[in-house]
Amino acid sequence: MRLFVSEGSPGSLPVLAAAARARGRAELLISTVGPEECVVPFLTRPKVPVLQLDSGNYLFSTSAICRYFFLLSGWEQDDLTNQWLEWEATELQPVLSAALHCLVVQGKKGEDILGPLREALTHIDHSLSRQHCPFLVGDTESLADIVLWGALYPLLHDPTYLPEELGALQSWFQTLSTQEPCQRAAETVLKQQGVLALRPYLQKQPQPRPPEGRAVSNEPEEEELATLSEEDILMAVTAWEKGMGSLPPLQPQQHPVLPVAGERNVLITSALPYVNNVPHLGNIIGCVLSADVFARYSRLRQWNTLYLCGTDEYGTATETKAMEEGLTPQEICDKYHAIHADVYRWFNISFDTFGRTTTPHQTKITQDIFQRLLTRGFVLQDTVEQLRCEQCARFLADRFVEGVCPFCGYEEARGDQCDKCGKLINAIELKKPQCKVCRSRPVVRSSQHLFLDLPKLEKRLEDWLGKTLPGSDWTPNARFITRSWLRDGLKPRCITRDLKWGTPVPLEGFKDKVFYVWFDATIGYLSITANYTDQWERWWKNPEQVDLYQFMAKDNVPFHGIVFPCSALGAEDNYTLVKNLIATEYLNYEDGKFSKSRGIGVFGDMAQDTGIPADIWRFYLLYIRPEGQDSAFSWTDMMIKNNSELLNNLGNFINRAGMFVSKFFGGCVPEMVLTQDDRRLLAHISWELQHYHQLLEKVRIRDALRSILTISRHGNQYIQVNEPWKRIKGSEVDRQRAGTVTGVAVNIAALLSVMLQPYMPTVSATIQTQLQLPLLACRVLVTNFICTLPAGHQIGTVSPLFQKLENDQIENLRQRFGGGQLEESLELKTKGSPKPAVVEEVTTAGPQQIQMLMDEVTKQGNIVRELKAQKADKNQVAAQVTKLLELKKQLALAEGKPIETPKGKKKK
Repeated sequence: MRLFVSEGSPGSLPVLAAAARARGRAELLISTVGPEECVVPFLTRPKVPVLQLDSGNYLFSTSAICRYFFLLSGWEQDDLTNQWLEWEATELQPVLSAALHCLVVQGKKGEDILGPLREALTHIDHSLSRQHCPFLVGDTESLADIVLWGALYPLLHDPTYLPEELGALQSWFQTLSTQEPCQRAAETVLKQQGVLALRPYLQKQPQPRPPEGRAVSNEPEEEELATLSEEDILMAVTAWEKGMGSLPPLQPQQHPVLPVAGERNVLITSALPYVNNVPHLGNIIGCVLSADVFARYSRLRQWNTLYLCGTDEYGTATETKAMEEGLTPQEICDKYHAIHADVYRWFNISFDTFGRTTTPHQTKITQDIFQRLLTRGFVLQDTVEQLRCEQCARFLADRFVEGVCPFCGYEEARGDQCDKCGKLINAIELKKPQCKVCRSRPVVRSSQHLFLDLPKLEKRLEDWLGKTLPGSDWTPNARFITRSWLRDGLKPRCITRDLKWGTPVPLEGFKDKVFYVWFDATIGYLSITANYTDQWERWWKNPEQVDLYQFMAKDNVPFHGIVFPCSALGAEDNYTLVKNLIATEYLNYEDGKFSKSRGIGVFGDMAQDTGIPADIWRFYLLYIRPEGQDSAFSWTDMMIKNNSELLNNLGNFINRAGMFVSKFFGGCVPEMVLTQDDRRLLAHISWELQHYHQLLEKVRIRDALRSILTISRHGNQYIQVNEPWKRIKGSEVDRQRAGTVTGVAVNIAALLSVMLQPYMPTVSATIQTQLQLPLLACRVLVTNFICTLPAGHQIGTVSPLFQKLENDQIENLRQRFGGGQLEESLELKTKGSPKPAVVEEVTTAGPQQIQMLMDEVTKQGNIVRELKAQKADKNQVAAQVTKLLELKKQLALAEGKPIETPKGKKKK
């Protein structure tokens, strides 16, 4: 067989991805031809892609070529796939071809491109959302997935045209895009030029005519209501009428929480934050807040749930921070562990236990896993060349070394990376290296270290992943990162360090070393559980009965998806391994990154000083959760989302529903006589509730939040259309109708209070108190909308839930967290302490004081550079330069160096 493709030909994408199916099953030659080359002799116009069969026949339909490759692989045809292919050809391709032509050839952008496509994209998203499968036809990728992915890739590769509200479509698209055959196809056709690579090909094609059809609606709610069957409506009404009687009894709360045979046991961890700093908003949404939502949801489902976290306290970073602050490592750990605990307490994170890694259990379990690996031949010894400071009498970790970059000549390059050219550096490559503590020149010395033999464990890991990944809810980025490590081949990884602060290595000849933090940090989950209960092995050595969910940012995936599983598999002790690895992308701050040293961004200990309640922070961070791509915190957007989604939508609806009960019916829920429109609304609320469950079961946290807001919008629309405030003044029929609308609305409010609980627990509890919702209804969330506030139920006092955020308030906060709080801090320090006296005699200070002054100089230098880059007011710059010079003077005195007179500019 011979496959003809062309660079820049959209149809070449799916056929190249599908061609991977034919490997090893038939001899296939792939030829790249020009867009004007006639491959099929009996066609009057050039056509690619084309598959020339061994029989001499030609296939020149993209779908037909892909189908042929799938059939070669043993795939069996099915009706659902055929339906998707027909839809792709008749519905998707006409609008997609027109959109690509407008974008690439005519240069149009934005809604001109997305508008005509929105209905088709929404159709795919809804189809994916309604089933429990990650792909269009089932649990594995199908012919339909490859054909639709290939058609959409040139456009959706640009996130601008992949609407964030279509979460199911995003997840599907990203999963396929990270698969190796699809990646290779994209590289071959688009040559890293994106959609512009299609221009030469599309310019030679006839202009497609835009399809004629009904207008695209931005209100999918109406469409969804229209698709409900009479059976759907009947089932919803039946569930509603069963009311509280359909709720299961509450499970007794146990302490400690332990797995129970025959029940669903969910173990949830969030990545252990480094103890040596204060978490910023990106750290919070990346692990602890996302995990908290899922933990709260699990408890609402009455799954047996244990949620744990703690501070990661060993390693170089802790030693460095201790030196900066003039404390011992243990004192630093105690100080910052308390800060972390306070931050998470304020954000209402519902840990069952929040521990730390500096415990005897950590030492015992880490050493046990190591000994088992050593005994089974999975530990190697090798010599590593390192820099050693003879004056400090220790080997230097990367961040304790500074010198001249071997690549660009920058004089303040660190021992791991140059900040100027960005290149990674091996510390021994630095020119003129210096110990950052004492400023003496270190020497190169050899040191024996231990390595985890990952290549020897690779086959076990592959087998485990092969069983775990299919049907699991690993996020696409977690799958991609793990697979990329394996694709490159695993290499032995050093698991020891020449430090004092860490878990001791229990092996003769290595007693002066500790375990490298990336080896033992993930073991911290086990030791934290062991500190919580002496029956910890019922969670961590029970893979048959425990579902382990692990939450983290994407940079932690290798440790949880590769290193710890290899360690556990090699230890051969029946450890529970991750079933669902949930990784976020990164959250940025406004147009840049969070920086504590420059005072940019909101950190956990600052959020509570803004006057904005914790639940508002939780809501906004979850609304912009970076699930498929990086996202950014924006003060303006936070204000808009608070005022529109919370105040005007959610808060407005719940307040009105409660106020109508109080004002028109004396606080007593009225009788409800349902009309057909009411029954349809019940069915639609039930459908949206089931959609919410489907999303959270797949840990699509951001998308599930949209379901809450959609239900609230339906509630507002229901009230607006029926106008109970007018009907209550009318005839008996009108008053009865006002009662029905009010009763249904307040029950929707009750449902929303429970759905909100994982996201905004304080607001949820407030609503439930106002409505006097029965305890059982507060603690359990079923899959159907039921009447939890029957006629005659007395509610409590209703009051507004949210406050408007004002422009002035937000602008002040933007200024304050754009570097303003650092200036305030520096001013307070300056006012609070007298200027140092002039020191005539040159004396040297201790290493800790020198290190602290060096850090202050670095921070102040960053402030000056930032101000200059922003072309700030000259007086402001001059004031900060003066501070910098004063700090440099103090540092020179501390180091025993002569004070240099600053050189001014020469006058012309």
